[in-house]
Amino acid sequence: MNVTGHQRRPASIRDVATAAGVSYQTVSRVINDHPSVKAATRERVLAAIDELGFRRSATALALARGRSRAVTVLTADTTHYGYASILQGIEEAARAASHTVGIGVLESAAETAVVAVVQRAADTGGGVIVIAYDPAGVRALNAVPAGLPVVGVVETPASPPTGDRPRVWTDDREAAYEATRHLLSLGHETVHYVAIPSGARRTGARSAGWRDALREAGAPQPRPLRGGWSPADGHAAGRRLAADPAVTAILCGNDDLALGVLRALHEAGRSVPGEVSVAGFDDAPHAAHLTPSLTTVRLDFTGLGRSAFALLHGMLEESAQSAPYPVAAPELVVRESSGVAPARD
Repeated sequence: MNVTGHQRRPASIRDVATAAGVSYQTVSRVINDHPSVKAATRERVLAAIDELGFRRSATALALARGRSRAVTVLTADTTHYGYASILQGIEEAARAASHTVGIGVLESAAETAVVAVVQRAADTGGGVIVIAYDPAGVRALNAVPAGLPVVGVVETPASPPTGDRPRVWTDDREAAYEATRHLLSLGHETVHYVAIPSGARRTGARSAGWRDALREAGAPQPRPLRGGWSPADGHAAGRRLAADPAVTAILCGNDDLALGVLRALHEAGRSVPGEVSVAGFDDAPHAAHLTPSLTTVRLDFTGLGRSAFALLHGMLEESAQSAPYPVAAPELVVRESSGVAPARD
């Protein structure tokens, strides 16, 4: 028996579409013997099917019938609070609509790796939801083939999005603006910012909202500290901020960063909120149970996931609008970690 190191992947409906120079929907119509296909086009598709040795799978048959009850979510993260809550919302809404949900994990932002994951999702049929909060997610959203139903969960865009890829988001920029205004209203001269990474641009929506509030108030605009996503990242940034006695207010790009900042301030002997006020973002479950409890911005990530699925479901049922689906507005939750600025000497 001869064994080779690599076996050829079975041809997919999209391979046939590419070879024939038509859309995958046209291939589906040919497979299903739909009368609307021109004879010349039908012959070209059938020739491609023969050449590639295409065989209908259950997925291809679902495509041919115009119905697939599968949704694939592409994401670079399944554990952080925001990502996990979006996944929860998608799954809940999909289950209620009798759809199954698969997850394609984007382990790298490299183009070849992203395209491979996107292609696997496309081959399953149905539709795709991309959580595009990071470079891998942004690249995946842009790589989804034309004609495949897709919805992106994205940062607040700098301008209204265009094109045929509907997107949903919460207004992170306005939320960061309100959180910064809250801290300034307590008498703090300025607010320092520990930033989460941005997937789409150098300055993320939360950073932009923070800066908007400082600019409007005529407050100094300190350089933001580029953090990551985790408490360890927040702790590293917090140690730097704690060493500066002029720092009296800190906004963090998420609650995990705030957790690390609080620890760093405690280790430096700086009381919260007596000497330094701290605010987070997301209202993760632990935020209300820290000591002191954390002032933060509540975002309905689960609702965002439901909204993303609702928009995609409408596309699959050919009843959707292309405009962004409405989602709940962020809410500032004031707790113990923010207080009046200390008196100046």
